[in-house]
Amino acid sequence: MIRLHLHLLSDSTGETLENIAKAGLAQFENVETIKHFWPMVRSVGHLDRIMLEIAQRPGLVIFTLVNNEVRRRLETRCHALGLPIVSALDPVIEALSRLLGQEAIARPGRQHSLDAAYFARVDAIQYTIAHDDGIAAEDWEEADIVLAGVSRSSKTPTSIYLANRGYKVANIPLVVESPPPQSLFTLVHPVVVGLTTSPERLIQIRRNRLLSLNQTPETAYVDQEAVARELAFARRMFSDQGWPVIDVTRRSIEETAAAIINLVNEKSGGAGGGV
Repeated sequence: MIRLHLHLLSDSTGETLENIAKAGLAQFENVETIKHFWPMVRSVGHLDRIMLEIAQRPGLVIFTLVNNEVRRRLETRCHALGLPIVSALDPVIEALSRLLGQEAIARPGRQHSLDAAYFARVDAIQYTIAHDDGIAAEDWEEADIVLAGVSRSSKTPTSIYLANRGYKVANIPLVVESPPPQSLFTLVHPVVVGLTTSPERLIQIRRNRLLSLNQTPETAYVDQEAVARELAFARRMFSDQGWPVIDVTRRSIEETAAAIINLVNEKSGGAGGGV
């Protein structure tokens, strides 16, 4: 097991750096990463205090700093300490600058400005939370996406992930004994997507859920025949309505969401949705 100190310095919240670091680390195994977050670094004095901490825990330094004085100071100090240092956004900004024929605007935290897209994302999250698990069917036409599937088929976590991408999402559990509202079958604006999974995987997830709630793991909820009937009921509905279906058995939430976003873009003629 390799132990790595990772120092993330940003003149804003550090959210961009965190995502970049997470994506990079996912490509390596047997690494124990200790992340040190240093947000809102906008002065040399602040940086000097941070460098005292970094010197005690040397490791890789990744940064997004637009202030040239602070940036040069960081680079000089890291080189003096023999620390590897990476500017996370430089290659992207330089490529865009060449293609667009413009100089980048050096403004700290510009990518996180409270613009219309930010408020649209907040609105999407609020809508999605308010329309979880079949709630408020009268508002489903306002959704961008409606997810349908049996219990524990990843509807809620996928909905929340999509909401953070700026999509209004409603989701509804499909229950054999309780058909969904008829309004589900007459929606025009939203893309309705069916989520399905393998019976074995679904039973495992449901059994773990019951155990986490200190409930008996031997009920109709996890009975193999009952689960098979539920999934068959859902698949027939998806087929009858002509809804696209995504099998989440071997997909992560991110992969499922990406497939759904592609469906939304296809419906809108290739225009990107969300934020």
